[in-house]
Amino acid sequence: MELSKSDVVLSLAGRDQGMLFFVVDTDGVYVSLVNGKERKLENPKRKKAKHVRKVLRPDSTVAAKLIAGDKLLNSELRRELAVLGREFNVSTKEGSETWQKTT
Repeated sequence: MELSKSDVVLSLAGRDQGMLFFVVDTDGVYVSLVNGKERKLENPKRKKAKHVRKVLRPDSTVAAKLIAGDKLLNSELRRELAVLGREFNVSTKEGSETWQKTT
């Protein structure tokens, strides 16, 4: 699984299990994650890549700003992840994560 900047990932382990994050940086083993609320752009979460699962790579203004390195606000991150969270239904039970698109 290759993770890159602006991917949306689901946390599989830790106290943030089941939460969505944007990837802001990666070095192969570790990824830096932000969601605009608990983990802001000023203080990203450093997590092993094996503890996250790539959900999708959105085509949004937030993703474009992350890739380009433009100024991005934490409120924009929160808004985009809230939309994605409502658009998809996540079910996490004992390590088995399933994402289903809601209609």
